[in-house]
Amino acid sequence: MHDVVILTDERYVNPKDQNEYINNVIHEDQLVMDALEKRGYRTKKVAWSDATFDWTQTKIALFRTTWDYAEKFTEFSDWLMEVSMKTKLVNDYETIIWNLDKHYLTDLKHQGVNIVETYFIEPGDKRTLQQLHDELGWKNTVLKPAISASAKDTFKLSPENISDHEERYAYLIKDESMLLQPFLHDVVKRGEISLMLIGGEYTHAVLKVAKPGDFRVQDDFGGTVEDYKPTQAEIDLAIAAVNACDHTPLYARVDIVNDNDGNPAISELELVEPEMWFRKNEQAAKMLAEEMKAILGSI
Repeated sequence: MHDVVILTDERYVNPKDQNEYINNVIHEDQLVMDALEKRGYRTKKVAWSDATFDWTQTKIALFRTTWDYAEKFTEFSDWLMEVSMKTKLVNDYETIIWNLDKHYLTDLKHQGVNIVETYFIEPGDKRTLQQLHDELGWKNTVLKPAISASAKDTFKLSPENISDHEERYAYLIKDESMLLQPFLHDVVKRGEISLMLIGGEYTHAVLKVAKPGDFRVQDDFGGTVEDYKPTQAEIDLAIAAVNACDHTPLYARVDIVNDNDGNPAISELELVEPEMWFRKNEQAAKMLAEEMKAILGSI
């Protein structure tokens, strides 16, 4: 019987290939495992898609690096429901289900949290991208699915290229919700801030910077990361976003950019499997283990 299983995807379980990216993933998962084991808990790292693992044999399944779920979303959703009945999930099942769909941004807005202006388009909508932009009065935007990860099917639209994306958009909107957001110039001017919170408490932050000529800050697309000291307003906004959740998440990453009026705004609230950059602050992994200790003590 394990106390905590660290959830990952199959690429990061005994990988044959080694590079800086994979090594960082393994290192950060290990930091969490080490912190738990130093507190006397039995841990194991398991791919969520491992059909051979008996999920009743762990007290807690802790989401960490399950970064292939968007590519296998139907399989992941079925697994999630099944496993939630066999063990305790952290973050909890209700929080994960809510956070998988970016409609959660509307919920945050209703709670008074400043978010990046967002317009949702629902499956079956017959309007073209051009018609939507004309109705909204927007010219430069970002289009993305409501359920996605790692900037999958995310496009920067402008009057010059919008027609190039009509066919792909028409295909996507048949079956899934999409969203439009005004393009935020601060993303390419400065970057996107990520603030990490454990138990609702701010721990550390990084600045994600896109490579020259791109707007996507993910390292999948050549983005880089550097240490960042957030302003008090940015910390307060991140805490407000976490406090707006129905269930307070054990861990959270809050992504913030300045909107086109210069105000900090939430672009993403990541509660499922956020990259937490524990290598930038190993104390945060220890804080996570302490929070887990309280949960394990109640089981």
